[in-house]
Amino acid sequence: MNSIELKDPAATDAFGRALAPLLQEGDSIALFGTLGAGKTSLCRGILHGLGFPGEVPSPTFPIVQAYAPPETRLPVWHVDLYRVEEPEELEELGLDDALHDGVLLIEWPERLPALWPGTLRLTLSEGVGGGRSLTAKVPPAWGDRWPP
Repeated sequence: MNSIELKDPAATDAFGRALAPLLQEGDSIALFGTLGAGKTSLCRGILHGLGFPGEVPSPTFPIVQAYAPPETRLPVWHVDLYRVEEPEELEELGLDDALHDGVLLIEWPERLPALWPGTLRLTLSEGVGGGRSLTAKVPPAWGDRWPP
């Protein structure tokens, strides 16, 4: 496991922007952490790094927020599973379909019965001096793409 200290929200955004160019079709990133840990902030950085010019809302209420070229380099599904309570709801989302030609950014992946084998697992927790600590479990599918 790799650990990185993110001293403030700007560092979280910068990390997301640095990670964005490394993403490829079929990648999934699972973001673990408590409420307010910075999962959505990291997703914002990734989406801005992929070229999205606008505001990036949390997908807590719509559950899935989709982004597509030309606004982003790759199709991206930003998914927040916090409000999902039944397994049937997960099936209706069609997350497998998103991986065919795009990227999945998944907040609250604990709600899934299992993650895809090549999923990059990022855990955000309270860090030093009010910052965040990011711990990464990097799958072999990421090869030499880590660290950003």
